[in-house]
Amino acid sequence: MLKPILKWAGGKRQILHHLHTQLPQLDWSICTYYEPFVGGAAMLLSLKPQAAVINDINEDLINVYRVIQYDPEALITALSEHVNSETHYYEVRSWDREEDTYASLSSVERAARTIYLNRTCFNGLYRVNSRGKFNVPYGKYKQANIVQEHKVRAFSRYLNHNMIQIRNGDYAAAVSQAKAGDFVYFDPPYDTLSPTASFTSYAKGGFAREEQRRLAELYQELDQKGVYVMLSNHATEFITDLYRNYHIHHVHAKRLINSKGTARGGVNEVVVVNYDTNSRSSAYSF
Repeated sequence: MLKPILKWAGGKRQILHHLHTQLPQLDWSICTYYEPFVGGAAMLLSLKPQAAVINDINEDLINVYRVIQYDPEALITALSEHVNSETHYYEVRSWDREEDTYASLSSVERAARTIYLNRTCFNGLYRVNSRGKFNVPYGKYKQANIVQEHKVRAFSRYLNHNMIQIRNGDYAAAVSQAKAGDFVYFDPPYDTLSPTASFTSYAKGGFAREEQRRLAELYQELDQKGVYVMLSNHATEFITDLYRNYHIHHVHAKRLINSKGTARGGVNEVVVVNYDTNSRSSAYSF
């Protein structure tokens, strides 16, 4: 099984089995898979569709995937030059403080920086400040698997041996070509559990409730086109009301990445689908 390169807030590795039981019966060699908020790509890598469109608004994240696809060996070499030390960590983290300096880095150097920071920062958290600068402190791990050459090469082979389009932009544009019979999985930044529990800084600008409403409208448009749609989110009253006309399945998930240790642990989520999963038997396993 292919495994994600990055740890990512909201990653789906802990609930993949549940998500698979809610999938429609599709021939992944025929239909196209769409994931507009690809994040750590756990769902994509578990399904391994032959045709897919993946997207994220986070430029650094998408740059990682593009470099893995087109220049994996250069990425492995660049990663091997990084060391797990506090001094080196803060030096590398500071690279984006000067726009001219950061702009002068190659795509490979930026991708290696993103992976290095992800593997050595506190709790694998990706967070940026109001100016879009990465601001997570050093994780102080005794050991960190920075290079991950086997994962990089396996991911690269998958991306190159299949029809995988990698996009960086708005989630609605990413699914604009989805047609009847295709499958879309939405895993957006989640609705907040309380007014003080906001963590939407995966990219500068966040994802407020106005965006949650726009996403729900897009979900309805895709449903009307005959596209199979699945969505994950927090089980808040706001979200369950937005998707009240669809099939809502509840799941208890583990939250492993958060800026506060007290906020990590069990959380109630929903998986919303626009098709009936009770009339089919699961054909998916690990």
